[in-house]
Amino acid sequence: MSIEIKNITKDFGDTRALDQVTLTLGNGRIYGLLGNNGAGKTTLLSILTGRQYPTEGTITIDGEPIANNDKALGKIFLVAEQNMFPEDMKVKMAFDTAELFYPDFDREYAEKLAQKFGLNTKKKIKALSTGYSSIFRLILGLSVNTPYLIFDEPVLGLDAQHRDMFYRILLEKYAERPCTIIISTHLIAEAADLIEHAVIIRNGRILKDSPREELTANAYSVSGPAGLVDKYIEGKHVLSANVLGGLKTACVQGRRDTLPEGLEASALNLQDYFISLMEEEDRK
Repeated sequence: MSIEIKNITKDFGDTRALDQVTLTLGNGRIYGLLGNNGAGKTTLLSILTGRQYPTEGTITIDGEPIANNDKALGKIFLVAEQNMFPEDMKVKMAFDTAELFYPDFDREYAEKLAQKFGLNTKKKIKALSTGYSSIFRLILGLSVNTPYLIFDEPVLGLDAQHRDMFYRILLEKYAERPCTIIISTHLIAEAADLIEHAVIIRNGRILKDSPREELTANAYSVSGPAGLVDKYIEGKHVLSANVLGGLKTACVQGRRDTLPEGLEASALNLQDYFISLMEEEDRK
């Protein structure tokens, strides 16, 4: 049970948004699709959910091609920034519609979440604030119970309390009813603890496709007097380096070895690793 993405390329005129993307998204894991704005994240998700067609390549869901295949596409639900319901429709009616199209939609759970988030289901969708429009879409995603669930920049427009609520509810839902979840975001720090497997994309190409712990365990930062740091990192794979006065900090890819006296090392979290990787790419 998996999504197989093979050699997906997408061109918009002379612009190549995706370039030979190949991924396997296995069953029952939380993936982070990470990249800066314009990296190709949204284009990839649009193709994955049948909203756009690739220039080249194929996608299968549980062995079935998604092209013109409602059965395969019915296994996946995308929570995107755009609202897919008529704006004159009330939230309550949108829940009714979701029940028709998604047989496992949990109406009782959706109503419970609406109450928890303070979403008025009698309101028209167009009357919702930016934050509550996002909450409305998140509730749909959390309630459809499809085997594959995608969140594209899920917390944009949400205040700190509601962002925290969403992440906690998502983890609770995942624990109770495991499925494959893909979180596409550039707000890495907030989602890092949820992500089990990171896919890092830049300029339409996959840079990294690895369990989160492997990425962060295989990189570290070293800091101290600039001369000592320079000597230590000589011959090592340096992702990024910064100098402040006479002190220097370098992020190094690879296993940490014995540090000479005067230097300090620390682990990298996922966001620090991502930033350092992007800085390395900027130098190429």
